[in-house]
Formats: sequence, structure tokens, C-alpha cells
Amino acid sequence: IYTNPMMLGYAWQKGWIPLEKWSLLRAIELNAVAVDNNKVAFEWGRRAAHEGAAFAQHVNLGQVMAFVKRTSLEDLIAKRVEFLTGYQNAAYAATYAAFVQKVRAVDTAHGEKGLALTEAVARYLFKLMAYKDEYEVARLHTDSAFHAKVSTLFEGDYKLNYHLAPPLLAKRNHKGELQKQSFGPAMLTAFKLLAPLKVLRGTWFDVFGRTDERRQERLLITDYRASLEEVISALGSAQPSAQTRERYQLALAVARIPEQIRGFGHVKERHLKAARQNWAAQLARFRQGQADKVTA
Repeated sequence: IYTNPMMLGYAWQKGWIPLEKWSLLRAIELNAVAVDNNKVAFEWGRRAAHEGAAFAQHVNLGQVMAFVKRTSLEDLIAKRVEFLTGYQNAAYAATYAAFVQKVRAVDTAHGEKGLALTEAVARYLFKLMAYKDEYEVARLHTDSAFHAKVSTLFEGDYKLNYHLAPPLLAKRNHKGELQKQSFGPAMLTAFKLLAPLKVLRGTWFDVFGRTDERRQERLLITDYRASLEEVISALGSAQPSAQTRERYQLALAVARIPEQIRGFGHVKERHLKAARQNWAAQLARFRQGQADKVTA
């Protein structure tokens, strides 16, 4: 939170800012937001510039950026299976793993190095299956790992507020778009009651699942799987050739469509509309390749 005044103090101590110290401190005072803490941060920045070694002894790095090797396909799939098990249950995760392996069998037989199609499906089928509904929001916010992370980032007497737009409760603006509203720390209690009810997801008892947005999310999973079934069926029955390599790239384009579906609520709806159009176009191109093959 105080990174900016700290960097300001560092830069000033280095002589990179052609202003008097008193004028910078006065600006902090005029801003009238956490004045004392911002001044302290400014002084810590100066100290970091002047006494780097001494400063480092006082720093407790909660998080350190590190470069790691690219995740293997097996680890990528295993991580998502674990997540989906927590998201819903082991059976739900198993349907994901089985479909990815089905794609992988075709991908391997097709002779493409790197299994790009398998990786794309592993990433984007997961994205669709792990849609963030009310149960998932509750599960993530009650996760002990989340609260442990928050405690490493903040000190003292802090409280969490939640900015949400629940479809069944939120108001809409003049465009019909859901508007976020602030909920206090008491919302955590509601989250704790809601999280175990994920077992109702997709059933007749799923009240939240009856909204248009939730229906659309479940439909996306079905449509995506159907598109990939068509793609791998066509690829699996084809002999390797220049034409099949071109169609493999079209298959990849279809598999990566969910990458274009971003955001939540009306933002997601806007992206989904454009993605659906692209989806149809890419499938048509793929099918045209099949038609050309049959004609030939």
C-alpha cells in the first residue's frame, strides 16, 4: 500500500527528483490520507537508498518472485483435477480428466509434437467447468489459505469488505446491468453457510443455477465438449498430411475459444457474444476443410 511514497523517498534520496524535501512532505499532508504512515514510508525509501544493507535487515519479504520451469502437461492436468475435486467433487473432476485423455489419445496418434491441442483443452475445458458461481465465491473466501495470505499482507486491526453483485439481490442500472454493492465482514458467516451447499450445484435445488447467466455457463461446457468431440473425431479418422496439419491449427483455434470469454456479469456477456461468433466461424472453417477432403 505504501510502495509509492517509499519509491518517492528512494528517488528523492538518489537525487532524481528536483524538489525540496519539505515540499514533498507538504504534498503528503495536503493529500490528507494516512499522512503519518506515508511520511514514514517516504523515510524508509530514503533509508533504502542511503543504507541498503541496513535496510535489508529490517525487511521481512512475505512474497518473493521466482522464475520456475514451465509446468508439464501432466502437472497442469493434475492441478486442475485437484481444483475441480474441491470445486465440486471427485466425480466432476473425473469427467474433466477423462475428456482430456480422450483428446490426448487423438493428439498423440495424430503425431503433433508438444500435444498443443491437449494442453489447450486441459486449460479451457477447466476454465468453463470451474465457472465462478455463488458457491465457488463462498468456498474461495472461506478457504484457510486465502485468509492466511491476507494476514501476511496486512497488519493491525483490519476488516474485510466484499463487493458483490449477486444476481438474486443486486440492483440493476438503466442498462439492466447488475451493480456491485458493498457487504461487511458479516458476509463471511453467510459464505460459511453457503460453501457446503455446492452439492446442490446443477440440481433442481440449485436456486442460483436458474439464472440466465448460470444456465449459459452450463451450456458453454456442453457446447464446448460437443465441438471438441466433432474436431477430434474428424482428426482421428484422417491420415497425416499437409491438409490435416492445417486443420489441426483450426482445431486449436476452436479449443482456445474460451480464452476470449472474460469477466463476469454484463462484461462476460459482451465477450461471450463475440466469442460465440468467432466460435461458429472457426468451426465452419474446420468443417469446410472436411468438406474439401470429401469432395477431393
